[in-house]
Amino acid sequence: MSGLLFIVAAPSGAGKTTLVRRLLEEKADIALSISCTTRAPRPGEVDGRDYHFLDEARFRAMIDAGDFLEWAKVHGNFYGTSRPFIAEALAKGDVLLEIDWQGAAQVKKVFPDAIGVFILPPLLEALSERLHGRGTDSNEVIARRLAAAREEMRHVTDFGYVIINADLNTALAQFASIVEASRLTLSNQQKRHPDLFHNLTSTPL
Repeated sequence: MSGLLFIVAAPSGAGKTTLVRRLLEEKADIALSISCTTRAPRPGEVDGRDYHFLDEARFRAMIDAGDFLEWAKVHGNFYGTSRPFIAEALAKGDVLLEIDWQGAAQVKKVFPDAIGVFILPPLLEALSERLHGRGTDSNEVIARRLAAAREEMRHVTDFGYVIINADLNTALAQFASIVEASRLTLSNQQKRHPDLFHNLTSTPL
């Protein structure tokens, strides 16, 4: 079986993590790719569940070994996607990858059929409110993230689907619709049910 790869990107504070978590609660047949990062865990984050938290020396060693499908330095920290994990997971089914626009561009070079979904806030001011509401970052960090968010949102045109996250339940329903519609294209149905389509073309009706 060859699964679908969903690439989900958003500026910090747009609600990407919450949307992804809610989607995976509804659709247990999608595997989440857990990224590696050198940033420190936030309160409540668990190594191996939210991220694989690595020191910079180990991360750089993995870069040199070619262990990453993609990697980038974002907000002063390194993030990367395990190449072996993606290959193994796609052999079993669909995979969802949370990533930034730089990483998405790198992944699309390897997986041009990957389905890109970009999540936007309804207003830029909403990002500021959400980032301040977290209570986990300093004003300096938030200012840096907002500047990066403006740059990130300029790359929305690189993605096939866009969700404007003004209401969580509406955005979640739209996200689920994208997944189901992608699974139902002719080419993907042919991959998932090869025997059925082979019989349709080889057996007289």
